[in-house]
Amino acid sequence: MLHSEQRQKQAFQQGASVFYYYGSDGFLPRSAAQKQLSVLEDENGEVTQLDGPAPTVEELVAAAGTISFFGTRRLVYLTEFQPSAYSEKDFAEVCDLIGQLENAIVVAYSIIPQERGRLKLNKQTQRWIALCEQFGYAGEVAMPNPQQLRNMLSQRAASMNTKLTDPTAGILLERCGQDLFLLQNEVDKLAAASGYTEITPGLVAELATQNLEADVFDMVRLITQKNATKACQKLHLLLEMRNEPIAITAALIGSYVDLYRVKAGQVEKHGYAQVHKDFSYKGSDYRLKKSAETASRYTLSQLQRCIAILMELDLGLKGNPTSGAIQLETALCRLAMAGIKA
Repeated sequence: MLHSEQRQKQAFQQGASVFYYYGSDGFLPRSAAQKQLSVLEDENGEVTQLDGPAPTVEELVAAAGTISFFGTRRLVYLTEFQPSAYSEKDFAEVCDLIGQLENAIVVAYSIIPQERGRLKLNKQTQRWIALCEQFGYAGEVAMPNPQQLRNMLSQRAASMNTKLTDPTAGILLERCGQDLFLLQNEVDKLAAASGYTEITPGLVAELATQNLEADVFDMVRLITQKNATKACQKLHLLLEMRNEPIAITAALIGSYVDLYRVKAGQVEKHGYAQVHKDFSYKGSDYRLKKSAETASRYTLSQLQRCIAILMELDLGLKGNPTSGAIQLETALCRLAMAGIKA
C-alpha cells in the first residue's frame, strides 16, 4: 500500500510498535523513516541504530527488549533492512519479536529494486509488510510524478523565503534529473546564491549542477529544430567542460533510442506511459514524455538513419585516429540533415 501521511498519523495515535517504509529510490523511504523517527524521538529520545541488511536476532533482542532508563519506549532504527537476507528460522524469530514488542518501537526502511515498473517483492518481504501493517504501519514511498516534484521544490524554496516558479522548477528538473537528494541540495544552493529572493531560469542555467544527459538532450532538441549551429556550440561547451566524446556519444545514443521507442509507440497509438511499461523502461517516464514531444517531428525511418549515424560515430571514436571533437561535430551535422530528408 502506498505511503499515506493520514494512515501513518492514525497508526502513531494508536500506539503502533513498528513503522516500515520501502521503495526503489533510496532517498525516499530513508527520508520518510527519518522524519517519523524524529517525531518519535520527541517523546522517547533514545535511539539504537542497527544497520542492514540483516541485524542478528541477538542484536534486535538487545536493542528492543531492554527497558528504558527513563521509563519511555526505546527506538530501534533499522537502516536498509532486507527481510530476504535472513534464513527462514531467523526471520521467524524476528517476526515473533515484532509481535511481542513492549518496550520499543521499530522504525525501518528498505530499498527494493523494480522489475517491469513494479517493486520486486519476495515472499519474506511480503510477510514483513503484512506483519508491520498488523502491528503498526507499512507504506511504499513511490517516486513523485513531475508535477509533484516541481511542487516539492517550490515548497522547499518557499521554506527559505525564496520564490521558485513552476516553470523554473521544471527547468531545474530537466537540467539535474530526478534525484531528490541532488535536487534538494540544488534548491538550497540556488536559494543562497539568489540572496534568498528568487531562483530564476538564468541562475539555474549558470549555477545548477551540469547533467550530461540533460545537456545532450538539449542538443537533440536543437538538432530537431534545425539549428545545427547552436547544437555545435552546445557540443563545444560540453567538450570545454572536459566531457569525454565517448560519454557524450553514449548520451546521444540513449536520447535517440528513447525517441525511437516513443515514436514506435506513437505509430501504434500508444502513449509514452504505455511505452514505459511495454519496454520495461528503467528510467523515469518523465524522460519519455519529453522524448515524445521531440519524436513527433520525426518519422521512424528518419530515426533509424539517426541511430545508424550514431553507430558509425561510436565505432569511429573507438578506432578512428581523427579528433573526437571533429567526429562529433560532423555527426551532429549529419543528424540535422537526417531529420530534414524525407
